[in-house]
Amino acid sequence: MLVATPYSNDEICQHFGHAPQFKLFTVEDGKVVESVVIDTVGSGHNALAAFLADHNVDIVICGGIGQGAIVSLAMAGIDIVPGVAGSPDKAVKELLEGTLVAGAVSGCGGHHHEEGEGTCGCGGHHDDTCDISGKEGKGGCGCGCH
Repeated sequence: MLVATPYSNDEICQHFGHAPQFKLFTVEDGKVVESVVIDTVGSGHNALAAFLADHNVDIVICGGIGQGAIVSLAMAGIDIVPGVAGSPDKAVKELLEGTLVAGAVSGCGGHHHEEGEGTCGCGGHHDDTCDISGKEGKGGCGCGCH
């Protein structure tokens, strides 16, 4: 099994789509046998999902993640454990022990985009394809960014 975490400054990067690196953990017989940090190629949920699929990743432990990334990873056959912060090594250890607790899927992790930077990955739309609250309008997709 191969587990990946978006990685930045020795922690789980809290913005999946902008992760500069991923830390990959090879797991055999319930134990980590190898870990390596690799640079990403590109950014955005489609590019990163393809990148992880090309590396045969089975599970992604991440912090904030938008609906677009969730869909892209699911289409690539990759499971996710969202809403996790802190040490990737600790998170993988907890995953293997069965004690890792996923947080709420909060879109892009509650950060604020600078003026004109774009969207969090939910696509910025507020229609039935994104609206998990049943209401149209601000934040209707659940990401909390707009």
